[in-house]
Amino acid sequence: MNEKEIERLLEKFDQSSLKDFELTQDDFKLKLSKREQNDQVVVQQPTGSKTPVSEVPKSTSANSQPAGEPQQSVKDNVAEIKAPFVGVVYFAPSPDKPVYKKQGDHVEKGEVVCVIEAMKMINEVKSNVTGTISNILVEDGSMVEYDQPIFQVTKG
Repeated sequence: MNEKEIERLLEKFDQSSLKDFELTQDDFKLKLSKREQNDQVVVQQPTGSKTPVSEVPKSTSANSQPAGEPQQSVKDNVAEIKAPFVGVVYFAPSPDKPVYKKQGDHVEKGEVVCVIEAMKMINEVKSNVTGTISNILVEDGSMVEYDQPIFQVTKG
């Protein structure tokens, strides 16, 4: 990888909402991060793979909430369920199955509301609040960023 390619990657990374990026090609390894020191990263890579490493952000700060945990919005009774990592969101376990939850459905804390596919791995996203799905903020099959709101839930 030459200097121009690295500069181009740095510029793209700087403009993106990504917090981490890692590229491995043969004996060359490039790792970029916009994280604060108290953030921790869990790295997942299939055994024997030559592909870049996928990183799943996981907050360990005492002041921040775990990934996927709803946060209070402007209204005290409305929470958001956010994407715990970057990937493609699906509202059903497979195309021929019914959706986990739709607008107006009741959801219990700990219940699966959707899945996110990242690096050919399907990961469940669970609600950390009990209430009613009041708004779906992304489209099925769309790419979501880390910490991007997926659902709004009216508590209660």
